[in-house]
Amino acid sequence: MKILGISAFYHDSAAALIIDGEIAAAAQEERFTRIKHDPSFPNNAIEWILSSRKISLSEIDFAVFYDKPFLKFERLLETYVAFAPKGFVSFQKAMPIWLAEKLFQKDLLRRQLARFAPDFDWRNKLLFCEHHLSHAASAFFPSPFEKAVALTMDGVGEWATTSIAFGDKNTLRIDRELHFPHSLGLLYSALTYYAGFKVNSGEYKIMGLAPYGEPKYAQVIFDNLIDLKDDGSFRLNQSYFDYCTGLKMTNKKFDVLFGGAARKADDPLTQREMDLAASIQAVTEEIILRIVRSIAKETGEENLCLAGGVALNCVANGKLLKKGYFKRMWIQPAAGDAGGAIGAALTAYYVHLGNPRVINDGDSMKGSYLGPSFSADEAAKRLTKVGAAFETLDEETLLDRVVSALCEGKAIGWFQGRMEFGPRALGARSIIADPRSITMQKTLNLKIKFRESFRPFAPSVLSEKAGDYFELDEKSPYMLLTADVRENLRRAMSEEEQALFGIDKLNRPRSSISAVTHVDYSARVQTVHKMTNPRYHALISRFEAKTGCAVLVNTSFNVRGEPIVCSPEDAFRCFMGTGLDVLVVENCYMEKPFQNPALKLDYKSAFEPD
Repeated sequence: MKILGISAFYHDSAAALIIDGEIAAAAQEERFTRIKHDPSFPNNAIEWILSSRKISLSEIDFAVFYDKPFLKFERLLETYVAFAPKGFVSFQKAMPIWLAEKLFQKDLLRRQLARFAPDFDWRNKLLFCEHHLSHAASAFFPSPFEKAVALTMDGVGEWATTSIAFGDKNTLRIDRELHFPHSLGLLYSALTYYAGFKVNSGEYKIMGLAPYGEPKYAQVIFDNLIDLKDDGSFRLNQSYFDYCTGLKMTNKKFDVLFGGAARKADDPLTQREMDLAASIQAVTEEIILRIVRSIAKETGEENLCLAGGVALNCVANGKLLKKGYFKRMWIQPAAGDAGGAIGAALTAYYVHLGNPRVINDGDSMKGSYLGPSFSADEAAKRLTKVGAAFETLDEETLLDRVVSALCEGKAIGWFQGRMEFGPRALGARSIIADPRSITMQKTLNLKIKFRESFRPFAPSVLSEKAGDYFELDEKSPYMLLTADVRENLRRAMSEEEQALFGIDKLNRPRSSISAVTHVDYSARVQTVHKMTNPRYHALISRFEAKTGCAVLVNTSFNVRGEPIVCSPEDAFRCFMGTGLDVLVVENCYMEKPFQNPALKLDYKSAFEPD
């Protein structure tokens, strides 16, 4: 049985294919269109899925959309009525779009699917799944648990903003929900907006900025913005927000509360933004801990699954793991809306059709390597066509050359195997470097990623050696847990160094793996497993054999504002437009000095900053 899952029309559109319960393929539309967080219908992702499997849409048993548009329209309409006459300008702008497109989304989906199969039986084969059920299913069904609680936290689905579901074998039911406008995701996004970053894009920057500040505003948030109960349920004081009916996240009353207007995107970061980031991070962690503690106490369940955009907060996840409210925890790597495509398809297969569930010991996400791949021959042909100068090497020689380049302090674009599904690069479409370098942080941020100086980089570590470097006793294959660098590897920072800001502070050595150690000695860890990514595991093993270090810097293969590269051509363009020294695409090895200078690109301004 073949089921196609679809998420679209909000942000991070994606498609996924389930074959007899197995997650066979999944990809985000942004990787093909090169438009970050692309919300459009995932035509390219679907086309790749069908062609890669050599099937047509007519062979698909069901196509499942990840939410119910009419319920979302109902929420929008009821919200405007509740706040009337406030929000009329926003109402005027939103209604024509909804009436023309979104309210009749079933017909829009039918027309889009007809492009692939004009005779597709959409009346019987097109299904819809509630948004939070899609999220919960994406977390529970691929997990290694027979039974579990699935907690979903995001901005908003149709009505739900936080939900608790119970999964047992092939069944899943949502037990309770917190409804819009009371939303942890929107609270975090409001502070993201106020700090001068893009909503639905810059939230992870707030998480990275938080260690530079103190949670000075946490009590202000608790006293004024949110009424938080012991069980983690809460209500937001809407007099400070404008997201229900306005065109902004916050209002003038919010500005007064925090001592000034929202930071503009191009304004310098100040201590206020750092303290605001630390404060909303602390508030978020407290809310999540209360919710999970209450669930664990009430249900007695041993397993917890997480999904929804808030589940990408790896700092909160790390603290949740340490608390040990549940014996085991599993987080969907594509926890945002893209993952809803997988969840919708799995809901149809298990809940709607009642098929038996096969549970894997690890999980069913295959390391999240679910996207396009390219054979060595195809990669070579594509690179030749765009004018790349490369050598084709056998694997042993390739690994030796890459390790030598790493030891020489070079930054390397690493492209191999199937592309990752979700927001993290996991060693298939990654930029890698030597973590021991005290200058690599600055080099990667300013010369290659073209991004804000305060942002940290993540470590990839051999799974069997993770405990030697980090205070982490769990697997973290999806880079969704933050853990502290082990005490014996740390270097204390002087008072003078502590007073520094941004790249100046990050650039001071804080440990023997300084390039992946944040200012608070934390790291967002990826454990690399031989079963799911043998070549990347072999590379790190080879690096360890030469240096004694079983860790590499791993950041996504893209620049600020660009989606992660998908094809060899994408990789070569990024290589020629940045300060990358070496590019590896499958067995093709390229060095910058040997490339045609005429192919150099002005990549810094090629994408809109995120």
